[in-house]
Amino acid sequence: MRASHAYCLFVASFLTAAGYGATFLLTEHFRTLGGSEIETGITLGGAMLGTLIGVPLVGWFAGRFGAARMAALGALSVCAGYLALASLHTLSPMIGGAGFLIGLGWGVFYLAAPMALSERVTDRERGFWFTRFGAFLMAGIGASPIAAGALTGSLGLSTATAFCVVAAACVLAALLLWMFENLAPRPAATTSQQSSDGWVRKLPSIARTKAIYPILMVGLGACVFSGLLTFQTSLVRGTGLQASTFFAAYAITVVASRFVLAPLVSRANGDRAAIVLLSVMILGVVVAFALPYGVLIQVASAVLLGLGYGLVYAVIQTQAVNDGPPEQRNAALTWFAIAYFLGVFGFPMLGGWLIVAVGTAGFLGAVLVFGIAEMGLALLRLRDVPRPQPLETSFNEPRQTGGSR
Repeated sequence: MRASHAYCLFVASFLTAAGYGATFLLTEHFRTLGGSEIETGITLGGAMLGTLIGVPLVGWFAGRFGAARMAALGALSVCAGYLALASLHTLSPMIGGAGFLIGLGWGVFYLAAPMALSERVTDRERGFWFTRFGAFLMAGIGASPIAAGALTGSLGLSTATAFCVVAAACVLAALLLWMFENLAPRPAATTSQQSSDGWVRKLPSIARTKAIYPILMVGLGACVFSGLLTFQTSLVRGTGLQASTFFAAYAITVVASRFVLAPLVSRANGDRAAIVLLSVMILGVVVAFALPYGVLIQVASAVLLGLGYGLVYAVIQTQAVNDGPPEQRNAALTWFAIAYFLGVFGFPMLGGWLIVAVGTAGFLGAVLVFGIAEMGLALLRLRDVPRPQPLETSFNEPRQTGGSR
């Protein structure tokens, strides 16, 4: 695979990730229609259901249709979801359907795109390529809210117009992904077709291994991630702060740390590294309680979350792979991805209600509880591991044969 071909995939990933990043505009969009954070939770609840359907679709069809083409269809589904939201003039049950399309597309893309890359590189090269893939993905998630904020703030465009721009970016992403499939054909021998086979019936066996710890941990960590990012606009309302500042600081921290600190973390003991990084993530949540005190607090919270969550994700993903026998690894990664999606799209349903019912302090308290619970699982896992286990280089997102975040 040529590097120029890989960058078709990378740019497409950046653009599709903008679709997830733009979910931060949901609350503002619904407020213009007379809604609140509750409608944001309903929409992302639909997205959670969509991702749960998208995961097995990749396993069933990617081998025959092509993982990159599946990712392209995922990008188009995200596009359709945002166009549906942009077309709303009043609140309606359609918001759940729009969220479903966004989640379906994101779930398909999130697994199929890294799978397409993994099929075309060797085991030795995979760490290099997936580190870069993850950087583009995170850059897209972080840059999208900044760009959307500029469109709705500096340029005075409506949130519906901003959603149309996001939809157009996803169409371009789909074209690039389709080009990638044609420019860099898959090797004749590929394991994509088997990547998700039997993942449901293997859950009891996985639950008897230590892989269950990172699977549960990623779901809890995703609640922290989605809580602070999805509702950042609500958290800074009335403080004079800009949500885009948080997104920029977070994205820069994650991208930089994955290139600079990833090698250091990969050489460390995975169990102890997870505890240190989770401590940093929890500190980021604690600092968020002081957001009214100024922009430096906001930046500090974003940097701490970026360092802690941004790096611990890769650590626990590697644990999910290494803690089970080889025949369970693809199934463990699939459940890892499902747990992530449950947290990242499921928590906002609770979070939206908490903000409306008990305020931002109560909401942050719930986010903190999820972070502490993840730390508790990490400590339980450390107690159950009799000896240090080496951490393989794998700084990426949920995947079947490889993935990135």
